Amino acid sequence: MKTIKLGSSSLEVPVVAVGCMRINSLDKAEAERFVLTALEEGANFFDHADIYGGGACEEIFSEAIHMSASVREQIILQSKCGIRQGMFDFSKEHILNSVDGILKRLNTEYLDVLLLHRPDALVEPEEVAEAFDQLERSGKVRHFGVSNQNPMQIQLLKKAVKQPIVANQLQLSITNATMISSGINVNMENESAVNRDGSVLDFCRLHDITIQPWSPFQYGFFEGVFLGSDKFPELNRQIDEIAEKYGVSNTTIAIAWLLRHPARMQPVIGTMNIDRLKDCIKASDIVLTREEWYAIYRAAGNILP
Repeated sequence: MKTIKLGSSSLEVPVVAVGCMRINSLDKAEAERFVLTALEEGANFFDHADIYGGGACEEIFSEAIHMSASVREQIILQSKCGIRQGMFDFSKEHILNSVDGILKRLNTEYLDVLLLHRPDALVEPEEVAEAFDQLERSGKVRHFGVSNQNPMQIQLLKKAVKQPIVANQLQLSITNATMISSGINVNMENESAVNRDGSVLDFCRLHDITIQPWSPFQYGFFEGVFLGSDKFPELNRQIDEIAEKYGVSNTTIAIAWLLRHPARMQPVIGTMNIDRLKDCIKASDIVLTREEWYAIYRAAGNILP
């Protein structure tokens, strides 16, 4: 598994992160087999959130991996907080309480990375800064990031927060690539030119913030998977053709497409299927040509100006 530095930190992480949002769909033996397979394949970065399964996913993961001091040294743990029922909450009290709950469920004394999960319209940057400072001083969190935030929201946080923002988790896939398309269609009078995120892709590259694409196989907002979908015949034909060339699956090529981008992203995969997990990890060894990358981009219905 190839690795990258996470943002501006010294933390070396695998280029593919293992998302644990659906681990509660597995029984005990299946969950254990899944996490151990991930470790064997070099995928030791696990992404969580306090809302996944109402917290159950973190507990199931901890039991499946047989958390201990020696195991903890082998893995990188990331979790997220800030989403509550009917609201978002970046208050100091909620962040601190959430982290305590996360640590208890994961049976660990610290998180490698904590992300703020979706923007809170009522955020007070000074409160976030106090929470981050306290978590850093106590050793409970080593690195900090955000999720689904645009450049100005990050800049607003940075007005008070002194720790580097090392990651920004954003929805991105071949069929959900508006942050790429708006850059290609600058100054054009078409739908693809609409800048919906404040140039977050370029901003993150400029400020050494690692983009973590979530739902890398989805189209729309959890409307379905584009691989094998009748809605994307040309895209699937193109992906299958390239997959055959490299002797890998279409799953591998879909992740390789994201990894080919020079932003050095870290896709978060959500599959609980071991074979698909291995296929995603194989993408670390595939470097698509420029021609192949653009062929896939166009096949998804994107038109070059």
